[in-house]
Amino acid sequence: MKLTEALNLKQKPFLSIEIIPPRKGSKLENIFLPIEKLLPFNPLFINVTNHQTSFTFQEVGNEIHKIPHNKHAGTVGLASAIKQRYNIEPVPHLICSGSNRFQLENLLIDFQFLNFQNLFVVRGDPVPNNYVSNPEQDNFSYASEIVKQISDMNKGIFTYPIESANASDFCIGVAGYPEKHFEAMNMEKDLQSLKYKVDQGADYIITQIFFNFDYYRRFVEKARKIGITIPIIPGIKPVIRRKSLQRIPRDFYIDIPQELVAAFEQARTEKEEFLAGTHYMTSLVEKLIDYGVPAIHLFTMGKGRSAKALLENIKGFLRQ
Repeated sequence: MKLTEALNLKQKPFLSIEIIPPRKGSKLENIFLPIEKLLPFNPLFINVTNHQTSFTFQEVGNEIHKIPHNKHAGTVGLASAIKQRYNIEPVPHLICSGSNRFQLENLLIDFQFLNFQNLFVVRGDPVPNNYVSNPEQDNFSYASEIVKQISDMNKGIFTYPIESANASDFCIGVAGYPEKHFEAMNMEKDLQSLKYKVDQGADYIITQIFFNFDYYRRFVEKARKIGITIPIIPGIKPVIRRKSLQRIPRDFYIDIPQELVAAFEQARTEKEEFLAGTHYMTSLVEKLIDYGVPAIHLFTMGKGRSAKALLENIKGFLRQ
């Protein structure tokens, strides 16, 4: 099922979850365990992240070699395993790093043969101290360029003209930022960039995480005013530890509401922190559902305990 088809059913909001491939060298079963904790909540889609490649330099003999490294490889294989094992629609992520338009076209053909119907496109965050821009011809710099190529392939337009080409039929998702992307000069510029991705062929938006309902509401209102009409799905990250909460502004460039900060400051034990975080996130999701969101997208980070606690509280609001 394409994600847009699920959105058009006009029932209760559905659940999608996002996972990270296991570390390179780990067993695939390591990621199945947290997924299986969440299966009773009937996720319709499982997003599988992709990551920028970092580089290290090693001296071999008298030469310095640049060694590419990705701790979380296996996006395509994991997506295929999820589809085969659980019969749940996977949504593999595509990022700018690692392929040019010719390689991407071949990858998209693989996705066709694997019967993947949904894709999610992001530029991919630079790896600190390792990011090297790739200005070579035919490489990607922006997510909008990938969206455009997928959209063209959906119309039967390939890198080289092909007579009677078998067009793809991918549903394309892109990211939106309720508190703006950290590199954008202001919110208006960021929304213009989002509108451009939509104009290139995006079918739906999943937001970056946020903890303030009003940020999401204002983001949707501003997006609608500039002509973005496609569904905007809120991205939610359960938070159950004060230490985790303290890292989030640094890692995601977002604001933490004082109400949530105070709740964690009042907690005296790990159990109280867990309850405080779960209670706050439950309240946030209930506000979103009352607002009429089409779905809830849950960033699990490969861990099922906090996600399960949140879903236990809101399961009556979700499509079963």
